[in-house]
Amino acid sequence: MAPATYKRTAHRWRLLALMLTAVFFAFGSFWLVQVMQGQGDDPTRVNVGDDPDYIIDNFSFVRMSVDGKPRYVISGERLTHRPSTNTSEIENPVVHSLAAEKPPMTITADHALVNQNQNQIDLTGNVDIRRPASGTGQPLHIQTTAMTFLPDEEIAKTDKPVKMTLGGATIDSIGATVNNATQQAQLGRGRTVYPPRQPR
Repeated sequence: MAPATYKRTAHRWRLLALMLTAVFFAFGSFWLVQVMQGQGDDPTRVNVGDDPDYIIDNFSFVRMSVDGKPRYVISGERLTHRPSTNTSEIENPVVHSLAAEKPPMTITADHALVNQNQNQIDLTGNVDIRRPASGTGQPLHIQTTAMTFLPDEEIAKTDKPVKMTLGGATIDSIGATVNNATQQAQLGRGRTVYPPRQPR
């Protein structure tokens, strides 16, 4: 083979190798972008942005008011925080209201979703609310399947069937809004059963 022909052939091979290398890196970059965006070959792949960034077992934390006083305490068996929505999922939550000037209120449920952005707690499954008697109010007991609690306003509300015991009266209604700050309750349509009057 003549020297000139050999040089041209070698040059072509080097050029082909460079082109193949460029194509390989271009394909690799495209694949990496697809994976980072959650668009890989596996359609069931979960977006990593929805994965929890921390999980805490047997936790308890205190929410403070603007004047530095304890507002309420939330505890539970497990807390799972998801940064994509800034929400926390809680198993077997217990919420204690700690407003010093109001009677304490305790809420339990099977599950809770805490929305940090809206300062809202959505409770589901065997929701149970208890408030003891005070100088200005009777003991309160509420049972329902789901309820939303707004801790800063101390308001609990639901549109589900509710069974409420207030003092000696029993109330069954569809929907209720309970304001612990004012110790008032607004009920939907339902039935109230009062205890019989005691003879004088």
